[in-house]
Amino acid sequence: MNRGVTIWLTGLSGAGKTTISHLLQKELERRGQAVELLDGDVVRTHLSKGLGFSREDRDTNIRRIAFVSKLLTRNGVAVIVAAISPFRNTREEARLEIGRFLEVYVKCPLEELVRRDVKGLYAKALRGEIPNFTGVSDPYEEPENPDVVVETDQETVEESVTKILAALDARGYIAPAPIVEPV
Repeated sequence: MNRGVTIWLTGLSGAGKTTISHLLQKELERRGQAVELLDGDVVRTHLSKGLGFSREDRDTNIRRIAFVSKLLTRNGVAVIVAAISPFRNTREEARLEIGRFLEVYVKCPLEELVRRDVKGLYAKALRGEIPNFTGVSDPYEEPENPDVVVETDQETVEESVTKILAALDARGYIAPAPIVEPV
């Protein structure tokens, strides 16, 4: 039986958290692991509807995600959280509450995020049209000691997922990849 774990991807908007999460989810399912993906945008729509972007509201949002993650993790689910989660102390609270936890810093320079910004959010934020935009007009506190760092401006999605899986394997959080017998 697989034991649960929370894989918490943090990073700026557009860094690649959701893209990495989807591929990671497929790989974990291939290994027979029950998986739930808690994407920050989806959670805000359903679990945290009505919250704004003040420090207090952001922390409340992350605490709600951590609570759901803890419940799922203790029931054997691999939970993938893809949320900006801009504040170190709130991420550390989540780690302490959940226990079996892997913090993944999805790192990407602001210049690259602006370049690849298909929605134009960074351009608007840089012009002052979007208040409280994390990484531009609101702070993002980089993890000081993340368990894994993936650099999406320098590696492929597959390489990033491989690094995360290796860290999960090394800690005994997931079952090894199945061996495929030749036909």
